[in-house]
Amino acid sequence: MKTYHQLTQEERYTINALRVAKYSQAEIARQLQRHPSTISRELRRNLTTHREQYRPVKAHSYAVARRRRCRRGSHFSAAQRAQVFSLIRRKFSPEQISGILKRFRLLHISTETIYRWLRRDKASGGDLVTHTRIMAKNGRKRYRSQDSRGVLAGKRHISERPPEANLRIAIGHWEGDTVVGSDLRHCMLTLVERVSGFAIVMKLKARTKDEVIRAAKAAIARYERQFKTLSLDNGTEFHDYAKLEQLFNLKCYFATPYHSWERGSNENFNGLLRQYVPKGTCMRHITQRQCDRIAQELNNRPRKRHNFLTPAEVFFRRTSVALVR
Repeated sequence: MKTYHQLTQEERYTINALRVAKYSQAEIARQLQRHPSTISRELRRNLTTHREQYRPVKAHSYAVARRRRCRRGSHFSAAQRAQVFSLIRRKFSPEQISGILKRFRLLHISTETIYRWLRRDKASGGDLVTHTRIMAKNGRKRYRSQDSRGVLAGKRHISERPPEANLRIAIGHWEGDTVVGSDLRHCMLTLVERVSGFAIVMKLKARTKDEVIRAAKAAIARYERQFKTLSLDNGTEFHDYAKLEQLFNLKCYFATPYHSWERGSNENFNGLLRQYVPKGTCMRHITQRQCDRIAQELNNRPRKRHNFLTPAEVFFRRTSVALVR
């Protein structure tokens, strides 16, 4: 038997033709590879009372009308809706909301239902959509031009990273980048661990080598034993990377210019960060305390790839196991 799905208009025409040919309901079901109860229910709903005629056109129009009248989601209580809306305002995605509520057995709700609520809220003038992630794709690299960005002798290419970093099989391999504000001066340094997605956000007063090294030293010192490699963007602000290698048991690698997908974990995190600091925002007045709060919220947001565990749960759980070994 096929996995159940609603009868199509063609199947309804076939039912009518087989009835005219005096096939039994069981035989009709075998011909259509349907369960006999499906055929029985279809005829019970749609046979006319006086001559027991089956009209496939009307039967199909009735079925379509029933689906339209069905208001999925209407069985959710006001408290349950409020719970979902609260998570949206905390910038959880619909997929994350569905997963985390299911994980803790609080509510079974599909991502489609949540998106439908968002569309209805937007249509009625609500602001829930402002808390969702909207990624804009603006500039594009123009090829056929010689690239000289980030040229520095002796840099290790990202292809030289150890296999455990590429395969995400061990904690300790990080990616780093800067997120720039509208004044092109004040910015943030983001460091993201590849296995867990756990991140550190540091405020920079300027996009300079000195500021980056200062912030990176402070960030790495927090979790020094969990830093083995660091894959960086090719910006000149990372040209003093050798100082980090001298201070810590760490090796730095550099992605190919304009190949952002080579640091996918970091790029994804920076997209999430933009929910809190949208493009066009001046970062002059953002403090380190605010950066820590943003990192804390994102580190405690469930992720689908971790079966809706949070990056913090994965990072500290895997770290504690490694330390025990």
